[in-house]
Amino acid sequence: MPHDLTHLEAALAAYPRATLLEGATPIQKLSRLSNLPELNGCNLYVKRDDLTGLGGGGNKLRKLEFLLGEALAAGADTLVTWGGFQSNHARLTAAVAAQQGLACELILTPSAVRHDDDFCHNGNVVLDALFGANMHRLPPGSAPDAYAADLVEKLKQQGKQPFVMPLGGSSPRGSLGYAACAAEILHQADALGLQFDRIIVPNGSAGTHSGLLAGVTLARSCTQIVGYSVLATEDQAAATTLDKTRQVLQLLDPATSLEESAVHVDGSQRGQAYGAPTDTMLEAVRLLGSREGLLTDPVYSGKAFAGMLAAVRRGDYPAGSNLLFVMTGGLPGLFAYRTAFD
Repeated sequence: MPHDLTHLEAALAAYPRATLLEGATPIQKLSRLSNLPELNGCNLYVKRDDLTGLGGGGNKLRKLEFLLGEALAAGADTLVTWGGFQSNHARLTAAVAAQQGLACELILTPSAVRHDDDFCHNGNVVLDALFGANMHRLPPGSAPDAYAADLVEKLKQQGKQPFVMPLGGSSPRGSLGYAACAAEILHQADALGLQFDRIIVPNGSAGTHSGLLAGVTLARSCTQIVGYSVLATEDQAAATTLDKTRQVLQLLDPATSLEESAVHVDGSQRGQAYGAPTDTMLEAVRLLGSREGLLTDPVYSGKAFAGMLAAVRRGDYPAGSNLLFVMTGGLPGLFAYRTAFD
């Protein structure tokens, strides 16, 4: 079924948006991987959202385009957000603040499964400091959202104009960034003479998945979005994704509905907890690195790529299927997981 991007792009244009990307990120075929007999004749492609330049790159910049647009329209002078020690969203919020001349307050929480020195002091944490963010390291068991609310009140009392960037940038407004990415992908597919049968993404705070699903729904594309949960259980992630996608559609076109059956979430790759290394993740990261020279992070894309490989190896997709994997970045996290790869 042909898609129609006119309605989607007009709806997106109604929201303020800052420009943080240098243009469309490329789509590349994984030729050496696709030729492996074990992959059953499927054509694997990657959407290189790791190549966004600012702050080390990554998918959060797409969400931050719309969130920053909202913040600047509100007259904000300070960005406030929270996440784990190795949060890619926190790193890129700090980078965006530096670029825009804004102050940045990062509230960072420890991991339940990683306590080694590399995790606590390497990777994204190093970059947060380089971007000039003021970091608040909370002890285990703290409530970062409550801490953020208190911090915002203190900043207001100091005469500041703080703006809270939501966890992962994955509010409905932030998720518009991936509705816009859906339009970008469909334009690129047309230019390549391709139709992607599936677009595969990691599903953490669900904003990337929800935005893409809202975008292809509004564009009337038949491409399915498949998310591999890395944070919540499969059922929890599916419920969150359904609710968030409906909220994004409410922003874009309240008349457009979404059936529950449109949400495809696979929880098989999560492991024992968010951020916990798995054998399949380690194998997938090594395979992509050794066969294609590409790097994926261990928390998000590594696990989702492992899930896609497992599905293709099982024969879930017929030969000739065109599968597009969204590489969401997070490269600094690899350095925080050195011991896991040892």
